[in-house]
Order: sequence, then C-alpha cells, then structure tokens
Amino acid sequence: MTALFDRHRAVMPEWLALYYRHPIEITHGEGRHVWDSAGNRYLDFFGGILTTMTAHALPEVTKAVAEQAGRIIHSSTLYLNRPMVELAERIAHLSGIPDARVFFTTSGTEANDTALLLATAYRGSNQILAMRNSYHGRSFSAVGITGNHSWSPTSLSPLQTLYVHGGVRSRGPYAELSDRQFINACVADLEDLLGHTRDVAALIAEPVQGVGGFTSPPDGLYAAFREVLDRHGILWISDEVQTGWGRTGDHFWGWQAHAQNGAPDILTFAKGIGNGMSIGGVVASARVMNCLDSNSISTFGGSPVTMAAGLANLSYLLEHDLQGNARRVGGLLLERLRAVGAQLPLVREVRGRGLMAGIELVKPGTDDAHPEAAAAVLEAAREGGLLLGKGGGHNTSVLRVAPPMTLTVAEAEEGAAILEQALRSV
Repeated sequence: MTALFDRHRAVMPEWLALYYRHPIEITHGEGRHVWDSAGNRYLDFFGGILTTMTAHALPEVTKAVAEQAGRIIHSSTLYLNRPMVELAERIAHLSGIPDARVFFTTSGTEANDTALLLATAYRGSNQILAMRNSYHGRSFSAVGITGNHSWSPTSLSPLQTLYVHGGVRSRGPYAELSDRQFINACVADLEDLLGHTRDVAALIAEPVQGVGGFTSPPDGLYAAFREVLDRHGILWISDEVQTGWGRTGDHFWGWQAHAQNGAPDILTFAKGIGNGMSIGGVVASARVMNCLDSNSISTFGGSPVTMAAGLANLSYLLEHDLQGNARRVGGLLLERLRAVGAQLPLVREVRGRGLMAGIELVKPGTDDAHPEAAAAVLEAAREGGLLLGKGGGHNTSVLRVAPPMTLTVAEAEEGAAILEQALRSV
C-alpha cells in the first residue's frame, strides 16, 4: 500500500485529498461492505460520497451494465438512445416539474454548470443567489457559487454571487430564534439583499447541505423564499445531487420538505442514481430548458451503459421502497447516534434526516470546531471496521454518515456501536 501511495503522490496533484494517515485501496464490495487490498472488511457508511446509493455489486445493476456493454458502449447524443429516453421519461415524471425536459451529464458539477447556464441565459443576467456554507461542485463556475470557503480555491468567477442566510440552522446570527422567527429573518434578509440589486437570475440551494455537514434550514424556508423569488421573476434551482431519490426518507426530493405543491424551476441530480456509474443531470420545464439559442451536445452524458445502470437502479429503488427503508432504518440510526452524542461533550449536535446524519464535533466546553477530533474519529472508526465521511463549514469538524439505502437494522446497530467506540476513544 505504501508503494501505491508513493506512486499516487508522484503523479497526482497535492490538492487531491485522501482519507486516513495510511490511505486504503478499496478493491471490491458487496451489499453494504467493502474490502481493501490488505483483505480488511469494512461496513461502508459513506458509499463513495453518497454515490453507491443502493448497494455494492447490486446484481440488477451489474447485469444491466454488462448486457448493455455487450451491445454498444458509446454513441453520443448525436444519435437516438433508447435507454436515455426511457430514463429521462421516468425522471421527468418523478421530478414534479410540469412539461419537464431532462439533460444528462456525467457529474453533479456538470449538472450545476448546466443549470447556471440555463438560468443566466433565460434571465439575461449573471447574478446568482447562493446559500452560505454551500457546495455545488469543482468547476470554475460551480466554485464561484460555493459558500464553503474550504472548497473555494479562487475568488475569480464568471458570475456575480450574492450569499443568503438560511442553510445552517444552529449557527450564525439567527441560531437562537424559533423556526418561524428564523424563516422570517432569512426572508427579510433576502428581501433586503434584493433591494440592493436587480435582475438576479436564480437562487441555487441544497435542501440539505452535503459538504457543509448535512445542515438544513427549518422545513418551509425555501417555500417562503420562493414567494419572494416569484415576485422578482427569479428562478429557483434545487441542487439534489445528495438529497435526491428518497435518501432523506420523508420525501423523494429534498425540496419537497419545503414546497410540496410547487416544484423548483430547475432541479439538478447526480451521484446515487447511477449507483456508482457517472450520471448527472438537469430537469427543467421546456420554457427554461429550450431557452438556449445555439447548438449543444454531450459526448458522454447519457451514455448507453450509464443509462442502463440508472434504469436498473431506479427500478430497484422504487420496487423495494428504499425511501421507506431510509426513513425507518435512518430514523433508528439517528436516534441511536443522538443518544450517544448526548453523553459526550465532544459532540455538539447530531442532525440529519433519513440516511443522512451529521455529527458535529467541538472542543468540549466550547462552541469551537474540532477538526482534529473529527480526523481522529475517522481513523478510529476505520480501525474498528467502519468507513465514514467528513465535512462541515467550520474546519471539517462534522462526521458524515450516509450508508447505502438498503442498510439493515442490524447493520445500523453495528455501525453505531463502532462509531460510539470511536467517539469515546477520542
């Protein structure tokens, strides 16, 4: 492993982050478990950054990929593509957006890039509203609307970005307010901000901030924002890269916790729909999607192989009610983690919904972020056979827990026990 690590450092950029003091090479997986090159078995509570959404080596998906690869692997969007049309039809129906059109990309970053292109072209403006502590991808334009400074390496941008309060409930100037007061204060902040600018193209927001540490506002905030946006003709982009497909348990899309009777103008998705295959995409009404007045294609977006994987994965997810499983098992896991956190001064908050849990760590007796403790817990959990993620807007001090959505009650208990031991050891 040391030799591979040395080779990695010799050819990869320094900013390409790796977990653990001694990084591991994952060689194969099955269900909710993976194995490294040394033969160690781990319960996977991060799923390749919420991407192995259903299960490792899911037979239905691997069979669909193999069969499609045996027919044709690639054609581009210049030719009719049956799996792409079939998946687009299903996603358009599930999106809740009237007269929906779907464009496929290869990643969430590219999906958000496309959403920004559509919004700015449709509105004739390069002004974007984004949430503080947000993350929307690695590209030049996506970095320009990222409110989490840890993931924004440059202030240069093709966009003029204005940041809005509301993505983080338990920190900041409105943290002590009630939920209703919090929403009212954030709406007043938005109204004030719009009073000092004009012709804003869109608000882009994650219903649950992923890299930001699984933070979210009170339910209803974005519905209240929508009322203001509509008065100004501003579009609402819901970034569902991490929250889509039922992971939050209560809803199929994260936006539905805020505005069940009013879908966003644009919805972006990626990660879990491919269960590891590179699929991203944008859903928008025809009036928005068709606003571009120049040609465009995608070489790899909508690949026959990835579309076959997406179709098989989506069918499995719906037929096995994985949203319901995320609600049930995720609820038990959150309850268990909150019980552990209540006993430890290291834990400031356990938050989340469904199979998205964030454990925020602080220096005991203070409200100060504790990234060293988060790194230590990550290491201890790995030693115990559990893989976790990290994040947060305060120096990466939040443990991110997001297992595949087929997680069983027994596996939830096993993972919680390992995580409890890791927390206590730190």
